[in-house]
Amino acid sequence: MPALHVAKRYFIEKNAPFMIYCLRGGAKMRNDKLSAQSMDFAVEIVRLVKSLKEQRESIISNQIGRSGTSIGANIREAHYAHGRADFISKMHIALKEANETGYWLELLYRTGYLTEEKYKALNSVCTALRVMLISSINTAKGNTQT
Repeated sequence: MPALHVAKRYFIEKNAPFMIYCLRGGAKMRNDKLSAQSMDFAVEIVRLVKSLKEQRESIISNQIGRSGTSIGANIREAHYAHGRADFISKMHIALKEANETGYWLELLYRTGYLTEEKYKALNSVCTALRVMLISSINTAKGNTQT
């Protein structure tokens, strides 16, 4: 099996996104959407943590701060995986962190720290990240078996 190769492509055009491509056996996979959404989500989680700390809530804010920012960190780490198994492992960790973050979001909503509107917005993004992660994992697993 060929090793996982990582190539970076930078677009210098004005307002063009930075894109990362993972090459697996010659097949190109764009990860820019997953990377960008996980970074945007992490920014929102940091803002949420700051707001929770202002409300003197520290237990859940520490937990969601760790899990919510870890999603993107593991996705970024997966770009430099040592092989397919390592890539899949990092993406699985990101998926687990996204699932945990969903739990903390629901708990914050049920305890009145999040409005319904804020909860639905954050949970929607978290769910979308989980869907993309599952798709990436399944694609990588399918490519492993070829």
